[in-house]
Amino acid sequence: MVSLLIVSHSAQLAAGVKEFATQVSGGKVQIVDAGGTDDGSLGTSVDRIKAGLQQVASPDGTLVLVDVGSAVLSVEIAIEDLQLEQVHISDAPLVEGAYLAALEALVDSTLAETAAAALQGREMVKVHR
Repeated sequence: MVSLLIVSHSAQLAAGVKEFATQVSGGKVQIVDAGGTDDGSLGTSVDRIKAGLQQVASPDGTLVLVDVGSAVLSVEIAIEDLQLEQVHISDAPLVEGAYLAALEALVDSTLAETAAAALQGREMVKVHR
């Protein structure tokens, strides 16, 4: 089963998105958060991301959902350092993408299918007028 890693500049935001996605998937999809820095401030930590990637390593692959900016760079460095191949960084919106990815992973979809589902979060209409 595809696993998910939630990366945010805020540890609380990452933990909240993880909690949401875990509940949506009934706790059946492996989801880990890697947010904030070691001193508790806003930012990203390559070491935290590496630990998260190692924790969620799956032969079916890992989808990484990020918030903004340097989170992508930090994830890319972590992937390169660990020499991982079955990891995809999503360009989906964080909350919507995590929601859709968790549901897709739950039905044993491939990494590519899970990544595509997460991207559909861009199209979610929340307010109908």
